[in-house]
Amino acid sequence: MYGITLEILVEKQYTLRTLTLSLFSLSHTLSSMFKKHPSGLPFLFFTEMWERFGYYLMIGIFVLYMTDSQRGGLSLDRAQASDIFGTFIALVYLTPFIGGLIADRVLGYRVSIVLGGVLMGAGYLLLAIPNNFASFYTSLAIMILGNGFFKPNISVLLGNLYNEERYKELKDTGYNIFYMGINIGALVCNFFAAWLRWNIGWGAAFAAAGIGMFIGVVVFLVGMKHYAHADVVKEKSPDDQFGVGRLLSSVLLPAVATGVLAWMIPGDIFGSDSTDAFLFGSLPVIGFYIWTLRNASVEDKPRIKALLSVYAVVIMFWAIFKQNGTALTTWAEFYTDRAMPTWAKGAATDLKMAQMVSTDTAQYPKYDEQFRTERDADNKIVKIATINPYFKNVPEAERPPQGQEVALISTEIYQSVNPFFVVALTPLIIFAFSWLRKRGKEPTTPGKIWWGLAISALSTLVMVTAVYMCHNGAEKASAWWLVGSYGVITVGELCLSPMGLSMVSKMSPRHLTGLMMGGWQLATSLGNKLSGVLATMWDRYDDKAAFFWVNFALLGLATLALSLMIKWLNRIFREQGLH
Repeated sequence: MYGITLEILVEKQYTLRTLTLSLFSLSHTLSSMFKKHPSGLPFLFFTEMWERFGYYLMIGIFVLYMTDSQRGGLSLDRAQASDIFGTFIALVYLTPFIGGLIADRVLGYRVSIVLGGVLMGAGYLLLAIPNNFASFYTSLAIMILGNGFFKPNISVLLGNLYNEERYKELKDTGYNIFYMGINIGALVCNFFAAWLRWNIGWGAAFAAAGIGMFIGVVVFLVGMKHYAHADVVKEKSPDDQFGVGRLLSSVLLPAVATGVLAWMIPGDIFGSDSTDAFLFGSLPVIGFYIWTLRNASVEDKPRIKALLSVYAVVIMFWAIFKQNGTALTTWAEFYTDRAMPTWAKGAATDLKMAQMVSTDTAQYPKYDEQFRTERDADNKIVKIATINPYFKNVPEAERPPQGQEVALISTEIYQSVNPFFVVALTPLIIFAFSWLRKRGKEPTTPGKIWWGLAISALSTLVMVTAVYMCHNGAEKASAWWLVGSYGVITVGELCLSPMGLSMVSKMSPRHLTGLMMGGWQLATSLGNKLSGVLATMWDRYDDKAAFFWVNFALLGLATLALSLMIKWLNRIFREQGLH
């Protein structure tokens, strides 16, 4: 007994020492990266890190919470949960259109960021109220509104810090560093979510997201003086046809009215009332950007046209990438071998980080071969006496003896794989582009985005192979297939997402920076909604490989479209003195 206790103490001491060294190494790495950059970068970095901690903690367990019928979840079916998920992540990226405009002309960026952060923190705390649909939908609305004020404006404020001549060359690198902050928050949050939901409950996990958001607001307030000079409310340009009030009444009200009318159409056109409402409600906003292009000055028109063209093709990237919270979460939950590795089992169970399951018979939802639930006449999930659903596609010979518990990696932990790769690969990507820049071979910003799309398409083929290797879910797939898919798409993401933010900051007309950043968020929003639409079809595919082949085709078409525009885009960038 004393030997075992000593072994545990040594293991804990070793783990603590390793963690301390890792944190020191991370601190040293961050300190080195911040050198030569504006003094406001570290504060924006940590503000965004904590904001993303809260957001991705909530997103990582959102579908699991909505579909859970065993531990106090909402007991929704997978298609309905995917639809809500897609609509939510679409709307949180649509409201930046309004938030960017109001920050540009009225509130300024700092006030907007604080307001947005407080609203999002309140929304997460409200979501912690258990199994209450009124507070559930109210919390989502508050978070959507808060994100509209926060998301576009912190990116614009960062870009403004690099408008000084001495920092302009470092803008792409600055956005890469900022993007790494986003992913540090996204990396650690799922471990908190797993521990809290298994040991306390769903509400505690959502409350932690709110606490993280408020920490981010405090960090931002502490660093106020470092970016005060970059927070300038835009004067109305002679090229501007509308003031804020008239613009909102000409765009926002038609968008809301169109969305409401689409919701009320009997039946549905695009699969659900929420999808109809979102897509039709987006039309006035899209129309406004087209109107902005048509009425722009001769000087601004090429810039806006280039931005809108890139926005159109990156929609497909987000449609595939954002399935990490829906289709890929389902894959991790039911199709992936999540058995805890032997080397991690002791520490994980000791810290209560593992999901413990056994082969004892109990009441569980009735699943078919593709893990689709069955509902009764009252629309309640049918439950039967059976073993834990995790073992449904584990051969009997490989199942543990009855009564013996097995430690599993909690499903949401796999959503930390992507941010892990971002944190690990960002310094390498920065080094690679810096090395190419010194030799005059660095790809242009449109070229980097093209590579992002092409590489991301390959990630879907990894999942196609995974389906074939596990015989379409008849047995568990190795977790390495999911890890590999995340690894490939992360390389694509690093070529596309931070470069897109940098592109908007560099290419936008100065008096429309916030608005055009809102346009990038609009493209992300449309892609996010499409990801939800695609995910609602998961259960319709008996052959899951077909689902991932569709994803490959969509990204392939986007890559081809950008290929046809790349020379034209590069020419516009050169004419504007940009790379």
